[in-house]
Amino acid sequence: MAQLPDAYVKRWDYDQLGSAAPKLSLKQIDKGTYHCIMTFELDQEIRQDDWQLRLEPAFQPYFHWAPHITPTSRHVMDQHSFRSPALIAHDGTRLLTLIPDLDLIAKDADARWYLDLDAPNNQFVLGMSRTRVSDHVLFEKVEGAAYSPGTFCIGFYLMTLEDDQAALNPWRPVLQFLWERWGHSRLRQGIHDRAPLKHYVKHAYDWAFRHWKDTVWQEFEWNGLKVGAPVFIADVSQSPNYPGVPNERESRSIWNQAWFSSLRSAQGLYRYGKKQDDPELVRKARLMKELALAAPQRSGFFPAVIATEMKRVMMVEGQEVNRSGSWDHAFWGNSNRNPADPWGSIAEAPYHVLDMSWTALLMLRWHDEIEPDPRLMEYAVRYADALLALQDEKGYFPAWLDQETLAPLDILRESPETSLSVTFLLKLHDMRPDPTYLETAVRALEVVVNEIVKSGRWEDFETYWSCCSYGREELPGCKVVRNNMFKQCNFSMFWTAEALFQMYKTTGEMRYLTLGTRVLDEMLMTQASWQPPYLYVDVLGGFGVMNCDGEWNDARQSLFAELILQYGVELDQPEYIERGVAALQASFAMMYCPENIKTKQQWERAYPFFNEKDYGFMMENYGHDGDVGEDGRGMGTFTIFDWGNGAAAEAYLRIKAHLGQTLKDRYGYDITH
Repeated sequence: MAQLPDAYVKRWDYDQLGSAAPKLSLKQIDKGTYHCIMTFELDQEIRQDDWQLRLEPAFQPYFHWAPHITPTSRHVMDQHSFRSPALIAHDGTRLLTLIPDLDLIAKDADARWYLDLDAPNNQFVLGMSRTRVSDHVLFEKVEGAAYSPGTFCIGFYLMTLEDDQAALNPWRPVLQFLWERWGHSRLRQGIHDRAPLKHYVKHAYDWAFRHWKDTVWQEFEWNGLKVGAPVFIADVSQSPNYPGVPNERESRSIWNQAWFSSLRSAQGLYRYGKKQDDPELVRKARLMKELALAAPQRSGFFPAVIATEMKRVMMVEGQEVNRSGSWDHAFWGNSNRNPADPWGSIAEAPYHVLDMSWTALLMLRWHDEIEPDPRLMEYAVRYADALLALQDEKGYFPAWLDQETLAPLDILRESPETSLSVTFLLKLHDMRPDPTYLETAVRALEVVVNEIVKSGRWEDFETYWSCCSYGREELPGCKVVRNNMFKQCNFSMFWTAEALFQMYKTTGEMRYLTLGTRVLDEMLMTQASWQPPYLYVDVLGGFGVMNCDGEWNDARQSLFAELILQYGVELDQPEYIERGVAALQASFAMMYCPENIKTKQQWERAYPFFNEKDYGFMMENYGHDGDVGEDGRGMGTFTIFDWGNGAAAEAYLRIKAHLGQTLKDRYGYDITH
């Protein structure tokens, strides 16, 4: 039997199950990879709250990575967080990685697998226990795990590598291993089984503009100008089939924000309308553009949200529900996912530089790719001139501006949100060359590389001011000590990988592509590299959000897919091509429609009143609260057109326009079939 190398492993030990010791199989499968399986033969049921394998590296790492955070010893990284699961440590030359043997995880086992990383005590843990969710979403061990009589196995792979380059990108060996072992074959099989993506696109637009049109489509006048857009959010109770009283989840509004971008969705709708020779859809897309242009600029800055007031009203049946007011009394504001007043007032929310840079970038893309409109360029230039004045001495752009004074707020003044402004300035420089735009973008990207990329400080608005508030007060700018990691969100990884790619394309400097690949790979560690048997919808290729949350198949994958493919084409990297295709396919995995057999079944278990009029309905993610079940738990309650079905449709149409022929000719992926 092989031995784990002393240069990497100082000691390792494991528990018994009851009085049963495991039979150990340890094999070296290549130069630096070891495979261990522990087999227990149980002649009776064993009740044991916790089982652990503990491994101590033979060196003192300065870098650690894990799929989730465990701020105390009672916390674990439950298998619900096993998208691309690994524990990673390196000291600059030696890289040690533990990967659970995913083939051995059972669907309905009473004890759930988990990982843990205790950085101060230099310990990796692979364990089994029951768990519960706390703090949206952390996992804690609880009592009561049981093991049935019979044969039971648990195992892991251990990867060792001594290479100075490993410190530059510690995720690449892990991603390659995971994809080759689990992702590649599953994707190839799924391609043959899956319906053409264009079918899902049709469902999305039929849902929004035919079956649910009375709820979704909003058209009104603003300052004498006709504008329109799909509503921000639609609840299951607003289905035409719902047997009860409809309820609005949030105030009727339309957003041009980093998640929920009406102007992004409009570009997909325009492309689709032109392809289908449907002038009404093209008209609606143009109304969405007009709404974006209607946002009033103040010193170059502009709001992200137009909203109506919402009130609680008593219905005839005696039920209280939410009802929004008329667009005649609408008002402009900003995202209420912010530190000034989390989930508070849209009207009083601060300006978000990220949202403005994203919308201005989309304006340039419309002008460049969809149809010329000089107003879009003029609007973006006014914003760019204001943005330049915000850059600090280091090179950062602030995250938020006080609504009254336009002064930067202190929170996240130095964050990777800066990267999206870099991409905007590079696009503007490409369309209207100006050395000031390029010089400003270079300064901004350099500080992000030096202070964010190297430390892994991926803190953005979503990290603390969305659903997961854990650490909101004490963690910004600080690591979770027990894991030697920041609380991280992959959104800012995406913006930075995109900015680095665009800087490489603008300057031709290879170092930007190399750095971008590193950031892309860190982002890909939040992508599902396999299909867990304990999840009830297809998730391969879908993305999570952060290392303290529960989502699978989050809607951001439709935004990420093109960038992954761009890196794949530039580097001629088949794995990236496959991961990008998988991300695009996963963008439609949550849609209620006959093409998604498993998902359709889950929707109907959650909401038995669903029928063909609901085809196209699509929750933004799966398992948001860290809990799923065969009974439909984990399916959610709403659709956001701009962060769900409409966004997925836009991604498909954009990728088809930009990369469709290349994917077909060079890599054999015809995304239209």
